[in-house]
Amino acid sequence: MKLSQDMSKVEVKGFEAKFYDRLMDIITLGYYPFFIRKVIKDLGLKVGDKVIDFGAGTGRNALIIRKYVGNKGKIVGVEIGKEMKEQFIKKTKNFENIKLIDQRIDEPINLNEKFDVVFISFVLHGFIQEKREIIIKNAYNLLKEDGVFAILDYNNFDVDRANFLVKFAIRKVECPLAEDFIKRDIKTVLKNFGFKNFDEYFYFRKYVRLLKAKK
Repeated sequence: MKLSQDMSKVEVKGFEAKFYDRLMDIITLGYYPFFIRKVIKDLGLKVGDKVIDFGAGTGRNALIIRKYVGNKGKIVGVEIGKEMKEQFIKKTKNFENIKLIDQRIDEPINLNEKFDVVFISFVLHGFIQEKREIIIKNAYNLLKEDGVFAILDYNNFDVDRANFLVKFAIRKVECPLAEDFIKRDIKTVLKNFGFKNFDEYFYFRKYVRLLKAKK
C-alpha cells in the first residue's frame, strides 16, 4: 500500500479538537496528565531555556514547560488547527513568555532565533517520511549548538507481537502512517541530519519513547 499524507489523522479538527484535552484524559482513564508531566520532567529543562513546541495543540504542554523554564525562559508553540490555536491562546494569555505561531511544521520554518529545545509530541508519526524529514530539518535549523530535539512518539516494536490493545490502536484507531513510523530507524534518520548523543526514556511498557538527540 502506497502511503500518502491524506491518510494522516494528526491534524485534529472539530469536536475532537475542541475537547481534545478532556478526551485524552478520558481515553487514558485519567493517566495522561501524569504521563505528560513525567515526560516534560524528563526533558531536563533549565530556568531560562527557550523551547519551541511543534504541533503545540491546546497549550497544555506549554504551561507545564513554563514551570521549568520560568519567567526568564521562552516557549513558542507552532500550530495550525483553528480550535487548537483558540485553546492555546486562551490558556496562555496571562504569560508574556509564551507565544503562538500559525505555521505548518512540514514546511520550512524561518525564525530569527535559536532554541535550546525543540519538542514534538505524538505528531511526527502522522506524516509521510518525506515530510518527517522536513520537520527534522526544521528542528535542526532552529536549534542552538548542543540544543536538543526531543521526540515523544511510538517506539520501535513488532506490531504483530504487540498485545491486543496496542495492535488494535495502531491498526484500527491510528492511521497507516503510524505503523510505518514504528518500523523506521529514526535514530539513523536523525544522524543523517547531523544529530548525535541520543538519550531514550520509555513509557507504557516501552511502546512509547521520548528520544532526545543533540545537535
